[in-house]
Amino acid sequence: MAAPIPAHVPQAAIGRIGPRGGWAQRGGVDRVLTLACGRTYTVDEKIRTEDWPDILLEQWSDEARRSPGWVQKPLACDFIAYAYAPSGVCFLLPVVPLQRAWRQHGRKWIGLYGQRRAQNAGYVSVSVPVPRAALVQAIAEAMMI
Repeated sequence: MAAPIPAHVPQAAIGRIGPRGGWAQRGGVDRVLTLACGRTYTVDEKIRTEDWPDILLEQWSDEARRSPGWVQKPLACDFIAYAYAPSGVCFLLPVVPLQRAWRQHGRKWIGLYGQRRAQNAGYVSVSVPVPRAALVQAIAEAMMI
């Protein structure tokens, strides 16, 4: 599943951002969606290889250095496209409400759902597995001011 967005945004002309490692990638932009009306949205893509009942929110990209993960650092993208490869299900998560929901509920979620550590080459990232329904509800509530 290389491209989760096109099936979910049929009226969009899709453009890929690249190459990896540039300013856009560091800012969390993998793809730009340009709608027929000319409006553009920037998207960071996350793809999981198994269908899990949760969305892993990256709290720390490097735990030892306390480098913030994508759920708590400033991002240049408008949305996170969070896809599950086996089923093809993709959640298009708006970044600003998502990060507001994290600020409101992150500590509680850590207590309820725990943390998952991933050993990478030279660093450990830490994520919180939040059930899909709980996250979607929190994002909806975060959009109310």
